[in-house]
Amino acid sequence: MASSLFKTLIRSSNSPSTVRSFSLISSQISEHTAKWMQDTSKKSPMELINEVPPIKVEGRIVACEGDSNPALGHPIEFICLDLKEPAICKYCGLRYVQEHHH
Repeated sequence: MASSLFKTLIRSSNSPSTVRSFSLISSQISEHTAKWMQDTSKKSPMELINEVPPIKVEGRIVACEGDSNPALGHPIEFICLDLKEPAICKYCGLRYVQEHHH
């Protein structure tokens, strides 16, 4: 069944109407991106994530999931906090620091 579906997709992707619809989608995406890039009133995702202060953690290792809701998060990332500077999650950019009790 999967192979017949794959063959149908290949056959339909070679038709002129499919090529035309792909180019239409591509042009819509590039227009949207250009419009978004010109709007300087909105902050970029990196600017927004940098506004979040580093999260203080008591332990040496933190497990970052991006969000408490699994549908909005990312794969779990275990981050070691042995260094003095904040450790950054490679998926979402959240920063973590180890809180030392003295």
